[in-house]
Amino acid sequence: MTKFIAVSALALAATFATPAMAQDANVPFDGPYVAAMAGWDKVRIDTPIGGGSDDGILFGGVVGFDKNVRGVVIGVEGEYADSNVKESADNVFALGDRVSLKTGRDLYAGVRLGGEVVPGFLVYAKGGYTNAKVKGSYDDGAVVVSDSDKLEGYRLGAGVETNVSGFLARVEYRYSDYGHYEGTGIQPDRHQVAAMLGYRF
Repeated sequence: MTKFIAVSALALAATFATPAMAQDANVPFDGPYVAAMAGWDKVRIDTPIGGGSDDGILFGGVVGFDKNVRGVVIGVEGEYADSNVKESADNVFALGDRVSLKTGRDLYAGVRLGGEVVPGFLVYAKGGYTNAKVKGSYDDGAVVVSDSDKLEGYRLGAGVETNVSGFLARVEYRYSDYGHYEGTGIQPDRHQVAAMLGYRF
């Protein structure tokens, strides 16, 4: 999946490179943009015997490029995000133990596809690759072991965007799945609602 997304992003970027230099400013949802992001982040940990979840504040930034082809918007984007979420699960491998994960930076690269269902408002779906850094610890009551690692997975989402005089505002929902962590049976995922404010060049 990672290779497919990377190839798709490069192909789209190459396709849009020349038109972008001479884009019509009157075409909505077309061209490069940057945006700041803030929102809600919920991380869930599932284990073979149960699970738990916690939520917190999401923050970061987005850069991207869209091409409006006869009302159909195709885009590529990259994102850097972080949050203050920390989640723990008890009795995972033995009675009385605890596994904890604290979120770190989250990198995303993907594509999106949408259209103007209502004039001035873009409704879109998105998907791509996410790479999140986490700090994990294991406490069995006698010894505490901690380390940091990276989780790789996919993200799917949908949202709505509007542009006014070059400025953009966007609200979207995203779901990220990181699969099973290191063959342990621990499966982290996250749900996010993000609001973005930015500028389209």
